[in-house]
Amino acid sequence: MENLNTALGLLVVGMITVMIVLWLVVIIGNLVVRLTNRFIPVKDTPTGGTGRGTADSKKMAAIVAAVDAVTEGKGNVDSIQRK
Repeated sequence: MENLNTALGLLVVGMITVMIVLWLVVIIGNLVVRLTNRFIPVKDTPTGGTGRGTADSKKMAAIVAAVDAVTEGKGNVDSIQRK
């Protein structure tokens, strides 16, 4: 019975440790994303735009081809927007 109590204790401690580490990963990841979006501006595209809501023709063609291949010709790309 003593071995079972030790095993369950280790199980609980291990699961709590994993949950804390995963929680820290999520919090730190969100913090890095927010700081990056706040302090690093979006670079201008060669066409003079801000890069939001636009994509160059090669990227657009690749995305359209990928959607066409995955949906077997039933899908349609209306627009590409950055969130």
